Amino acid sequence: MSDLPFGFSMPNDPDDESGRRSGDSGSGAGSGRPGGGDSGTPSDFPFGDPQQMANMLRQFADMMSSQPSPGGSGGTSSQSGINWDMAKNIARHTVSQQGDPSVPPHDYAKVEEALRLADLWLDQATDLPSGIHTAQAWSRSEWIERTIDSWAQLCDPLTSKTVQAMGQNLPEEMRSMAGPLLGMVQQMGGMMVGQQAGQAIGELAREVIGTTDIGLPLAGEGNAALLPPGVAGFGEGLEIPEDEVRLYLAAREAAVHRLYSHVPWLRSHVSRLVEEYAAGMSFDVSGLEDKLGGIDLTNPEALQEALSGGMGGESLFQPEDTPQQKAALARLETTLALIEGWVATVVSDAVSERLPQAGALAEATRRRRATGGPAEHTFAALVGLELRPRRLREASALWTALEEARGIEGRDAVWQHPDLMPAGADLDDPDAFVSGGGEFGDADFDISKLTGDTDAAKDEKKDDGDDRGEDA
Repeated sequence: MSDLPFGFSMPNDPDDESGRRSGDSGSGAGSGRPGGGDSGTPSDFPFGDPQQMANMLRQFADMMSSQPSPGGSGGTSSQSGINWDMAKNIARHTVSQQGDPSVPPHDYAKVEEALRLADLWLDQATDLPSGIHTAQAWSRSEWIERTIDSWAQLCDPLTSKTVQAMGQNLPEEMRSMAGPLLGMVQQMGGMMVGQQAGQAIGELAREVIGTTDIGLPLAGEGNAALLPPGVAGFGEGLEIPEDEVRLYLAAREAAVHRLYSHVPWLRSHVSRLVEEYAAGMSFDVSGLEDKLGGIDLTNPEALQEALSGGMGGESLFQPEDTPQQKAALARLETTLALIEGWVATVVSDAVSERLPQAGALAEATRRRRATGGPAEHTFAALVGLELRPRRLREASALWTALEEARGIEGRDAVWQHPDLMPAGADLDDPDAFVSGGGEFGDADFDISKLTGDTDAAKDEKKDDGDDRGEDA
C-alpha cells in the first residue's frame, strides 16, 4: 500500500460513524412525516421520505452483508466495536494474494537452531536468564494468527476512546436525531475499521522479521519466532551470509523475550502509556454540520469515503494534539528507546566476536528502526501513533555507559523497578545518571529502598515465597 491505510483512520472510522450518526440524525429529525413534504426537508438531510430512509437502510444492509464472514466465533470481539475475526481473515487474504507457502522443514530447522544458539550466546551478555519457551519458524499467515490478539489490545484503547469522544462531542440535537440509524452506523463503522486493520496487518506481515519488530513480543512472552521471508528481506543488498543474518536477528528476538519475561511490569507499562495517549485525545467538531451537509447520506460509498478520509479528503473528525497526549507520547518514546537501546547493547556484546559482520548488521538495524520502513509506517497508521524509538543512539550510549561503570549486573538491575528507569532528561545527560546523581544512583540498587522493606520484612517475604513454592 503506498498510502497509510488509515493514519488516524482507525479512530476516524468510529468517530466518523458518530459523524454519520449526526448526519443521519439531522436528516431524520423533524421532517419525514406524511404531510411534511419533501420540500420541507432540508436538502442536507434527505430522510423526509420514509421510502428514501428504507432505501438507505437497505443499502446499509447490503453493504454489510457483502463483507467477509468473520468466521470462528464471529461477532465483534472488542470493546471498541472492531470485528477482529474479520480483520484477521482480511489480513490472511492480503498475504495469500502474493503467495504464502508453509515454512519448509529445512528452513524451520535453521530458524529453530539459530534461536537456540543465539539465546545461548546471550547468557554471557546479560544477567537476565533465557526467556524463550518455544522457538519456531512461521509463515506470514501464522504470524497473523498468533499476533492478532495483541493488535486488538493495542488498538482498542484508541478506537474505543474515539467512539466515546464522538458521542460526547456531538451536539445534543444531532445525537437525539440519530434515532434507529445510530446502532447501524456504529456497526458499519466497526466493520470499516476492521477492514482497514486487516489490510494494514496483512501488509505488515509481508515484511516483519519475527514477533518483536516493534519492541513488544506480539505473540506473548517466551514465544519466539522468525519468518524466513522476513529474514531474507532484511539481508537483501547487505552481501552478508544468510546464516549470519539469521543468527543476528535471532539474537535480537531472544533478547526482547528475555527482557519481557523477566521484567514483569514492562508490558503493562507500555500498554498503560498507550492508554494514557488515548485518554488525552481530543477532537475538533467545529464545522461538523457543514461537512455533513456536503455528503449524500443515501450513498453508503460516499459515507464510507468521508468517514475514512478517502481520496485524499479530510475525515469528519480530526484528532488534536493535547498536552496530556504529548506527554504520554514522550514517555512512550523514551520507554521504547530504552528497550531498543538495551537490546542493541546486549546483542552487540553477545555477537560482536562471533559474527564477522555484526557491525554492519547493527547499522542496518539502526537505519531500519530510525527511518521506519513500511512496517513501522503501517503500525503507526494502525495504532494511531508512532511506536518507534526516536532516541535510539542516546539510549544505547546510556546502557553502554552503565555497563562500563557498573558491570552487566548493575546495568540490568535498572529494570528491577520502573522508578529506577532513566527518564527522557537522562538520555540528554547520561553521565549524570550513570554517576549516581539521581535518587536511585547507588551501585547496589537495593530494591528495598523503593518498597520501604526492612530486613525483617524482606525475610518474612522470603518465607512467604518459600511457603508458596511448597504449596505449588
